Amino acid sequence: MSSGACVRVLPTSAGWRQVTSSCRRLPAGPSSDPRRGLSSPGSGTVNVFNREMKKRQKNWAASLQDSHQYDYLRDEVSSRVADRIYDVARTFPLALDIGAGKSHIAGHLSKEMVERLFLTDISEASLKQRKLSEIPTHCVLADEEFLPFKENTFDLVVSSLSLHWINDLPGALRQIHQVLKPDGVFIGAMVGGETLYELRCSLQLAETEREGGFSPHISPYTAVTDLGNLLGQAGFSMLTVDVDDVQVHYPGIMEVMTDLQEMNGNEDGSIPATFQILYMIGWKPHESQAKPAKRGSATVSFVDLSKIGQPSHSHQS
Repeated sequence: MSSGACVRVLPTSAGWRQVTSSCRRLPAGPSSDPRRGLSSPGSGTVNVFNREMKKRQKNWAASLQDSHQYDYLRDEVSSRVADRIYDVARTFPLALDIGAGKSHIAGHLSKEMVERLFLTDISEASLKQRKLSEIPTHCVLADEEFLPFKENTFDLVVSSLSLHWINDLPGALRQIHQVLKPDGVFIGAMVGGETLYELRCSLQLAETEREGGFSPHISPYTAVTDLGNLLGQAGFSMLTVDVDDVQVHYPGIMEVMTDLQEMNGNEDGSIPATFQILYMIGWKPHESQAKPAKRGSATVSFVDLSKIGQPSHSHQS
């Protein structure tokens, strides 16, 4: 497991916003902890999110004159998704961006990497404000939960910060797997279960003090321990799961957030909010891909490996 940290300072109309992140790589293994969206084929799912309401919210947000000032987190995460695309080191003739919004990912890619790109989103207003890119793009108004594409269409599917609003995440991952060509890759990012823990704790303590109990005010998120299992159930192979903890220091706070400020405020008056970002990579199986060796087929023991690099002793008669 590797770890690292980085700090970026982003300008806003209200001052400077500092973004600090730490990252770690975790094994994409199974989990027995049930969470939102852990449905199985044929089972019912609970619709936590009203997708029609979500469309109206996204259209409203895109219509704001200063909406670009609030894109810093999407831009940051999209750049990290693009980094993972470049790590693949191949050219993708046809790619799909699910929940593309203003096409944040495309701005970090070149036409040498992606030759043609389809953008989908439930918000027409967001797609109309898509950022300019050198990659030829085609916009499709579609819900992430119902992809209108044929099987084996795309060489690459990406998604950045939209899958956490999906009601049936296992079903959405199966659709992504379906529209990918064999040996195609899915690279995505979504917010994880530890996101906005400062806000959740502050609201729960404040409501418990005033009301004697509390209700959830933050959307449910997927746990990192579930993600590898979900990808595997959807049919993906050669899985990779990464985690970034991105902390944003806001320059100010509204009166309704006083409790958050008292508990977590910094000496300079800024207010931290942590976003746990889960990055996932999964491949659609193909016969050309490397296969794991059969159990018991090793020809060298771990004891022998410990001797590598030690000087050999030759005996002369």
